[in-house]
Amino acid sequence: MNNMNFQKTEEKTYWLCILNRKNWEVVKKENVWGVSERHKNQLNKAKIGDVFIFYTISELTGRERTESEITGIFEVASKPYKDNKKLFSSVGTRHFGEIFPYRIKVKPLEIFENPIAFRPLTKKLSFITNKKRWSLHLLGAAMKAIPKEDYDLLASM
Repeated sequence: MNNMNFQKTEEKTYWLCILNRKNWEVVKKENVWGVSERHKNQLNKAKIGDVFIFYTISELTGRERTESEITGIFEVASKPYKDNKKLFSSVGTRHFGEIFPYRIKVKPLEIFENPIAFRPLTKKLSFITNKKRWSLHLLGAAMKAIPKEDYDLLASM
């Protein structure tokens, strides 16, 4: 047996990142994603080259309800870091006043001019095992690792 050095290449992880529309605008403008203290351990699992798929939550604005959507795909461009500069909005979250100080730089791969409605996709996504109560899979999460085949489906829309 010869002694060839094989370098193991690390697989990238695909993440569904959950945020409101105000914070989606921050991500697009600043190329940074932030989470609260309680989600910092999840963010610390992300590595340079991973892919973030941004999912905006359903929101009530006056009498209008916006549906949840996939709005863009970004690549992780830095290691996680802490920054207390106020960028993100906690309005409409359970963490009013939170500044989401645990951050990571991202670079856009695709920003959907016409965001993709999420609800119709729930029947096709493998990480959603309870198709009737699909929102439970996202409840209380800032980000969730998803299988590559689910990423491929979302990226092909």
